[in-house]
Formats: sequence, C-alpha cells, structure tokens
Amino acid sequence: PRPTPRFSNYVYRLVARVPKGRVVTYGQVAAILGAPRAARAVGTALRHLPRPLSKKVPWQRVINASGGISARGDVLRAEEQRWLLEEEGIKFSRGGKVDLEKDRCLAEELECTTVEDKIVVATGAHDRAPR
Repeated sequence: PRPTPRFSNYVYRLVARVPKGRVVTYGQVAAILGAPRAARAVGTALRHLPRPLSKKVPWQRVINASGGISARGDVLRAEEQRWLLEEEGIKFSRGGKVDLEKDRCLAEELECTTVEDKIVVATGAHDRAPR
C-alpha cells in the first residue's frame, strides 16, 4: 500500500535537507519522522515522488541499512542512483556498499532552520511540501 500523502510530504521535506555528498537510510528517515518501523513506507514514498519535486528532493541520497542501493526490480533506477551518488563524490566498495560510518548524515546534521520546521519534523504538524 502507498503511504499517506501526509507521510510522503514529511519524507520529502526531510530528504530535501540531506546535503550533497551524504546519505541517509530508509530506516533512519522513518525513525526521525517518529515511525521507526516505516522504512518500507519511506521507500514507497520516494518511489512515487512527483516528477516536479525530483529536482528539490534528492531521492538518490536514501539507501538501505547495509549501505547498499535497493533495486526492488528496477535495475535502471538503481544504476541511476549509484551514478548520481558517485557524481556527488560518494564512493562504493567492490561489493556495492557505501561506507555509512563516513558518508551517513546524522540526525543532528539535518537541523531545521526555523522553529516551524523543527515542529514539522519532530511532530509532523502539517502538510506542506518541500520548499
């Protein structure tokens, strides 16, 4: 099932804060949003990212908990994700993994800039899409 539009918007707002050259995991996004068991819902939200938002929401910066890219049957998208990450300076091991110790963006680094943003990320207070 698809996540609710509200949850998807929270995912998009949070992922939009991940800086270039850094990654987060699906589970990490879910946990920050207060839904630690919703890693698959995060992936589904990103899979259904509206095309107009694809320039604002760096979907490629979200990877799986082992540091790999989750293909889920779409090999071309997985190749595109790896290419986009490599363009940002992310290195992959021979096994196709990112060094999460080095490249993971921690929750503290996703610090919000306004009180309103802090409330939205912490509580999911309203439905605005990413800026």
